Amino acid sequence: MLQITEGSHAVAEAVKLCRPQVVSAYPITPQTHIVERLAEMVADGDLNGEYICVESEFSALSSCVGASAAGSRVYSATTSQGLAFMAEVVFNAAGMRLPIVMTIANRALGAPLNIWNDQQDSIFLRDSGWMQIYGEDAQEAMDLHFIAYKLAERHDVLLPCFVCLDGFIVSHTFEPVDIPSQKEIDEFLPAFNPLHRLDAKNPMSFGMYATPDCYQEFRYEINAAMIRAKAAYREIAAEFKAKFGRDYTGLVEGYRLEDAETAIVAMGSICGTAKDAIDEMRDAGEKVGLLKIRSFRPFPSEEVRTALKGVKNIAVIEKNISIGSRMLGAVGLEVKDAVYKDSPNIFSYVGGLGGRDIRKRDIKQIVQWAKEGRNDCFFGLREELLK
Repeated sequence: MLQITEGSHAVAEAVKLCRPQVVSAYPITPQTHIVERLAEMVADGDLNGEYICVESEFSALSSCVGASAAGSRVYSATTSQGLAFMAEVVFNAAGMRLPIVMTIANRALGAPLNIWNDQQDSIFLRDSGWMQIYGEDAQEAMDLHFIAYKLAERHDVLLPCFVCLDGFIVSHTFEPVDIPSQKEIDEFLPAFNPLHRLDAKNPMSFGMYATPDCYQEFRYEINAAMIRAKAAYREIAAEFKAKFGRDYTGLVEGYRLEDAETAIVAMGSICGTAKDAIDEMRDAGEKVGLLKIRSFRPFPSEEVRTALKGVKNIAVIEKNISIGSRMLGAVGLEVKDAVYKDSPNIFSYVGGLGGRDIRKRDIKQIVQWAKEGRNDCFFGLREELLK
């Protein structure tokens, strides 16, 4: 069913269709509209599940950990300072191999306090053991939730997953969205079948104390599962495409890359602006393309290397900053690791932090800088504010 809806409400509809048995979340801008709508759905009887009202984000994810360990399909959502507050439990959920799905409405971290979008919040937990997938628009953000549940719950994966969308830019924008029926999603996503669960008749423990002689093996297993998740994602996304016609089979997605001499690499909503800028540059004779990274964890090194092979210059647009690193941003570090031997001209450009607009003219400037070899710098800085 096609309807015009706010991005947050599209996510809430997706979550409802996935039939979580427990929703536990604490409202925080710009995530609030998602969990408000889910609370209404539970209160109105449209979602048959428990909505747990908690006093903090730490408690929200802790409740999800307990419910998931007991065998329930669970859901949460957060952003920014709320995600930072959850950090301890984020690591616990991955270490206990609980297939929790959580929406991140990406927002800048303080201080100074800022409620607008960048991707620092999810990026800083890139090593926690959670999968991270990023939606460009409301349709993709909605659909990735269906894929995320099926992926996280696979017994050869069993890892929690962030589904990330840019706060306000996607979460509060109204767009046409094709919402599947409950019957279609039930056919695609079966009921949760936990491999392990807390059961008084078959006692077991989750998240126990680990001494040095066994802790390392737990981290090894998480990493091995993350690597397996690449192939599992492709299989599930292919099933989704066959059923619904929308193609998310690539952990990356190229746009006009076939003969590109310069490639922009980006994640999230900025990819839409980049495509418009590329079309204009193409009309002017510039051979420019885009590589959209859909999955940051697991990072698709092989796909990135293949997609960018032969490209002369790679310009990574970063909506995060890895302070003190020469590449400036975490995405650029991953891309450089993947392709450096084939394409050594990799440049990292940081901007859009704290919600600052990234315009087509900024993207065109970045392409020019990359062609000139201007390396690893901020764009859109207001010089008058600098000492």
